[in-house]
Formats: sequence, structure tokens, C-alpha cells
Amino acid sequence: MPDEESKPSKPPSNPYRSDWSAERPEDRRYDVREGEYLPPGDDAKKQKTAKGIGAAAIGLGVLLAKFKGILYLLLSFKWFFIGAKLLAYSWTFFLSLWIYVLFFGWKIAIVFVLVLLTHELGHYFAFRNYGLAARLPVFVPLLGAFTSGTPPDDLEKDAYIALAGPLTGLVLGFACYAAGALSHETFWYAAAYVCAFINLFNMIPTPPFDGGRVINALSPVLWIVGFALFIGLAIALHISLIFVIIIGALGLPAIISALRGRVDPRAARMTAMQRVKVGSWYLAVLFGLVFLTSYAHVAVPHGIR
Repeated sequence: MPDEESKPSKPPSNPYRSDWSAERPEDRRYDVREGEYLPPGDDAKKQKTAKGIGAAAIGLGVLLAKFKGILYLLLSFKWFFIGAKLLAYSWTFFLSLWIYVLFFGWKIAIVFVLVLLTHELGHYFAFRNYGLAARLPVFVPLLGAFTSGTPPDDLEKDAYIALAGPLTGLVLGFACYAAGALSHETFWYAAAYVCAFINLFNMIPTPPFDGGRVINALSPVLWIVGFALFIGLAIALHISLIFVIIIGALGLPAIISALRGRVDPRAARMTAMQRVKVGSWYLAVLFGLVFLTSYAHVAVPHGIR
């Protein structure tokens, strides 16, 4: 019996030895043939999705940053276009102001153009109040200003739109008169007189004045009386013959047409009550302007220039 010590001893285990086996696992899912595509697992899909979302977010951020710059640029151009549009309407205002300064001095010139502007804005907002399209006032140096808009469907509205200018001027004139009464400054009385006189002149009942449009709602035959009144005032006030010719060229065709029986078709829809209302408003504004003109009349000193 051999000695136990002479038996070969078992070699010590290698601490660096792994139990890994090169044999293929039994799970057949890992079988891949050459050229065959193996779809990624769930973790790979999640990572790819996260990367895609991140890239989309970065792209969106860059796009918004660029769009913000473009939007800022467009807003800047918006103010440019608004300024250009205002300039297109306002250059006639400043041209008229400059010409009136040459004739009357800068103080009265400013009053003159502001009175015209207030008068025309009265027409403009009356148009808009009736839901009608209207353009901003346009100034004609030495002739005044005008506001064009869509004609209303009846003469009563047309008459009120025409009266809105003198009525607004009447309110402004009384405000200037009140300022003169409180401050005892001659300038404010002169401003009230200019305001009242300009609007009173516009109440002459013949075209193309506002009074002519109002009278059109009553009876166009009265235009003849209004035109005779205009000629008389032109002689009494020593108004330039050129101005008289321009007014005649604008108003006489409508007067002649009315004498031939060609009246506004809207006149047939005017009721007696509507005519009474229009006539009452016309007389009220007319008397108010006459009253203000007589009370605000002052001798304008040379220093007011």
C-alpha cells in the first residue's frame, strides 16, 4: 500500500482563472448568420430616441433664435413703413405750415393749420363713426384741406359728416376763448376768432363748402343763394380772384346740374323729419360760429407774430 504522501497532489487553483466558456449559449436569439441584421435592443432604442429628441430641441432653439432676429428686423421695418405712411400724409401739413408762416408769422400759422387739422379730423371720425372708409386729411396750401371717404347711403348721414367739421371747430374755438378769458392773453382770443371765422366760412351753403353738402340734404336750389352769398363775401373781404375762380370751378357744375333737374337720388329717401333735424343742426352750428366770431374778434397786435 503506497504511502499517502507519495500520491500526486492536486495542483492549486489559479486565482486568475475564469469560469467563462467559449461554448455558445443555448439561447438561439444570439444566432446571427453572416450578412443578417440584428435589431438593437430596447436600451439602444431608448438612447437613440433620446439623442434624436435632443438634436431636435437644439435645432428648434437655433431656429427660434434666428426667427427672433428676423422678427425684430420685421418690427423695425414696420415702424419704418408706418413713418413713411405718416410722412406721405403729413408733408402737405408741413408745406402748408411753412407757407402760412411766410404770410402770417409762426404763431398764427400754427393756429391756422391746427384749426384746419381739427376741422378735417371731425370729418374723418364722422366717416369712421358710420363705419365708412376714409383717408387722413390732405392739405392744399392757401386753399385749406380736405378729407375723402366713402359716401354714405343716405343724405342725412352725409349732412352730419359735413357738419362734423364745423362743429368740431366750434368746440375748439370756445376752448380757445375760455383760455383767453382765464389768462387774459390776446393770443387766445385771436386763435378763437381764426377758428370761428374759418369754420363759419365753410358753412356757406354752396358747393364745395361743407354748408353746400348740408343744404344738398334740404334743397339743392338753395345753392344759388349760397353762391351769391359767397360772391358778396369775396368782394367784402377782398378775397383773391384766383380763390373765387377755383371755388366757382368746383361748385358751379353741381349748381347747374341741380338747376337742370339732376338731383342726388338719395334725396328721394329723405323724410320731412330728417330735413327738419338736418336744418336745425345747421342753424345751431351756424349761430354758434357767428356768436363766437363776434365776441372773439380782436385787433391782432404786431407782436403776436
